[in-house]
Amino acid sequence: MPARTPLIPLLVLLTMGAFACAPADQTAEADTAAESMPEAAGADAPLFDSDAVATSLVTASANVREGDVVLISGNPRDQQLLEDLAVQVRRQGGFPMVELATDRMTRRMVVDVPEQYDTQAPTLGLKLAEVFDVIIVLETAEDPTLLADVAPERLAARAQAGAPVQEAMMRRNVRVLNLGNGMYPSAAAADAFGMPQPDLARLFWNAVNTDPALLDAAGQRVKQVLESGTELRITATNGTDVTVQVGNRPVLISDGAISPAEEERGGAATTVWLPAGEVFLTPVPGTASGTVVFDAFEFQGTPVEGLTLTFENGRLTSMNATAGLAPVQAAYDAASAGKDEFAVIDIGLNPNVTVTADSRFRSWVAAGIVSVGIGDNVWAGGSNSTPYGLFGHIAGATVTVDGNAVVENGRLAN
Repeated sequence: MPARTPLIPLLVLLTMGAFACAPADQTAEADTAAESMPEAAGADAPLFDSDAVATSLVTASANVREGDVVLISGNPRDQQLLEDLAVQVRRQGGFPMVELATDRMTRRMVVDVPEQYDTQAPTLGLKLAEVFDVIIVLETAEDPTLLADVAPERLAARAQAGAPVQEAMMRRNVRVLNLGNGMYPSAAAADAFGMPQPDLARLFWNAVNTDPALLDAAGQRVKQVLESGTELRITATNGTDVTVQVGNRPVLISDGAISPAEEERGGAATTVWLPAGEVFLTPVPGTASGTVVFDAFEFQGTPVEGLTLTFENGRLTSMNATAGLAPVQAAYDAASAGKDEFAVIDIGLNPNVTVTADSRFRSWVAAGIVSVGIGDNVWAGGSNSTPYGLFGHIAGATVTVDGNAVVENGRLAN
């Protein structure tokens, strides 16, 4: 799983524009993911009302107001939703710009561009970071192996070069909304999760439509326990057993909407992922000790079996797996300082998403799932801004804070 940093899409740093339709040579790519769109759901009724979803995302989730300049980025497969988002932004008195991103262009922007430009300062990105008030991103990738053959050093150099753009956005409290959250119903995602694409699409849109008030209420209960404790412990039957200190650390809730209070708070509070339903915090630096095991993990399209991370004094001391470790290790080796720091504890809240230990399906938002990782944690309110992150999910875990259960065997405690 890649870093979760909500960067401005790669392509907007390089090319910018609004398009009316997908290029002719992208028709096959758009068709591949058609089942994520309402007219191809294969059911009697559409999975979602595009205009209603656009209205909710623009008004409730991103809180677009008159005068806001809004970037809307997505794949040609989602042209109808992209158009409806633009219309809803304008209805609020905002100014939309639509960007299309495709696997073909993303790959060519890397493999067909000379390596000498990997470290080039992101002049355009920095200018755009000062222009946009809101960025709405629909996950675009179709092929998880798209850049698997690119040298990790090149990708790390590009991430490092682009880091100032993210920092500029955070300083301005740009409101960022990501629709997908690792489970956008593409054919590749369905294959990785081992489920039919229509089933993933139904799961996805049901999760997107979960009432933010319900998620906030669940989050507040978990937040109260996290804020009142000192030591947090995560255990699971797969061998996970890690402890961290959490005293006096800020706890954030992702309920699917950026409230006025969160906008005022700024920083990590102005980013939202949909489907929503998470409560998370960054631990006291230097305190994580123990072992974390991810049973179901995929990296650049390659399954990684039994990925095991060992920590001491808040830093990764070893990384092992029974199969598929090589690309993960290569990316880690190429990353910059801060890559080894324990990053975050994230607990899922969404009752419309469930996971089982014997399935390959994993999600940040599934009620009772626990997610942890290493590297960047600015997105979660931390201070480690390294342009690298590796995060995974633990199903069936138990989480206690000073002995009080927050999650018991993969279920949220009452």
